[in-house]
Amino acid sequence: MRTWGLQEAKSRFSEVVDLTMTEGPHLVTRRGAEAVVVLAAEDYHRLVGEAPNLIDHLLKAPQAKHSS
Repeated sequence: MRTWGLQEAKSRFSEVVDLTMTEGPHLVTRRGAEAVVVLAAEDYHRLVGEAPNLIDHLLKAPQAKHSS
């Protein structure tokens, strides 16, 4: 897990997000102490055990084509 100082993470936040999405979680420190972990939303949902919402899942399903 890559570690970022708070000021560097703030100034390069877009990069932190991009790297988190491709490499996994990143740790941010404040005054040398661990403060937070930046985590992809998919990883967060898996970690807390949240199941996808059924309605959202159905709305994302491919649409059937109707022939006339």
